[in-house]
Amino acid sequence: MIAGIETGGTKVICAVADPQDPGVLVDQARIDTTSPAETLAAVRDFLAPHAVGGRFDAVGIASFGPVEVDAAAERFGWITSTPKPGWRDTDLVAGLHLAPGTPVRLVTDVTGAALGEHRFGAGRGVSDLVYVTVGTGVGAGIVVGGVPFTLRSHPELGHLIIRRHADDSFPGVCPFHGDCLEGLASGPSITARWGRPGTDLGSLHQDAVALSAYYIAQLLATVTYAVAPQRIVVGGGVLKTAGLLDAVREQLALLVGGALAEHPLTDPGSGYVVRPALGDESGVRGALSLAGDALPLGAVLAAAG
Repeated sequence: MIAGIETGGTKVICAVADPQDPGVLVDQARIDTTSPAETLAAVRDFLAPHAVGGRFDAVGIASFGPVEVDAAAERFGWITSTPKPGWRDTDLVAGLHLAPGTPVRLVTDVTGAALGEHRFGAGRGVSDLVYVTVGTGVGAGIVVGGVPFTLRSHPELGHLIIRRHADDSFPGVCPFHGDCLEGLASGPSITARWGRPGTDLGSLHQDAVALSAYYIAQLLATVTYAVAPQRIVVGGGVLKTAGLLDAVREQLALLVGGALAEHPLTDPGSGYVVRPALGDESGVRGALSLAGDALPLGAVLAAAG
């Protein structure tokens, strides 16, 4: 068996699969993210009955961060300077109590979502894809040629310094920068700016959508200029706001203007910017894909029969 684990700021999704078919979930569980000790104990409880002979063939992890993803680093698998209370300097991999020698692949949660969508969801049929999430935090995962852009580090595009809207004086909520992209467009920033969550904006809805679209479109423009993906998948709780995705597409076309006159982003209906096809399973399916990629050659041959 192989295991995939997506650790998020509010929930952890775990799944197990047969290594011969990592796209089919044999079992899965949703666990609330509380303290590291309590959360990781619940993950271990889910995994234990599925471990054949006490071990898995491989484990893939897609984790919130910042997290050390470089397998050659001394603190590989550690969550580092996260603002999430209690999780700073948590050794995530050690906390799973895996059998010695278990192959482990680790990426950020948004890179895991990018892999999941690329292989099983909205990214099928393209080689290069970016998954952007706007929720509690803001981030982007990049897949180039069907694999993560890098396994040595990870992008932190949520902390881009962006052009502020002329009518916006909100100071931002990022604990590091204040008014970076995450500070101005994340879920917590919406609540702090408008005095109510994005699901309950009422008469403020139209203004909130226009302002959010202005900022999120700048992220998509940066991604387009820097990475040139064939498709961008946008997810996260903020993007579930009614009308926001359409407003982002329109704002992106206006923002880029004639700089990329023949690019599909100039047509909001082109399918360049799309929603996830896998819903809340994007990240865990990406984690399972990582586990499949980490299988030793002998295990792959055995699984193939």
